[in-house]
Amino acid sequence: MQPYDAIIGLGSNIGDKQANIAAAIEHLTADGALKLVRRSRDFRSAPWGKTDQDWFVNACITVATKLAPSDVLERCFDAERAAQRVRRERWGPRTLDCDLLIYRDNVSDDPHLTLPHPQITGRAFVLVPLIEIAPDAVINGQRATEWLSKLDANGVVAVVSAAKRDQIPPG
Repeated sequence: MQPYDAIIGLGSNIGDKQANIAAAIEHLTADGALKLVRRSRDFRSAPWGKTDQDWFVNACITVATKLAPSDVLERCFDAERAAQRVRRERWGPRTLDCDLLIYRDNVSDDPHLTLPHPQITGRAFVLVPLIEIAPDAVINGQRATEWLSKLDANGVVAVVSAAKRDQIPPG
């Protein structure tokens, strides 16, 4: 049995992108209803869908929860509202994108909540951080690593924060 109940994907390309993601994780887990199990590193990636915008920082978290999937999704929307996300255009710039990617083994085609998230398998910027924290995750009958092997992930690069970069000895 996996040690988590859900995987949430986070992305930002406006403002302090890493701080936006960190604040969203704090917001999501503040009351303990979502308990952080693992957090991926932050990854930089090119914009997807609408490409004439700034680059993104993406990350994933695994959480333990007793909440229903719809309640976890509502928490994701709450985190986006707290980050003052404005939805002007599809795939447009955003302070925060917070998606419920996987909830246990649930499969749902509900118009308000599709599980697993319908676009995971075609997005390296989601799969790379997801695999870092849940390498055995299965999506639509295949391991996440198998889905990633079909994609070009060269543009998805781990971000080294300024504080950590200063601690790396010169090569």
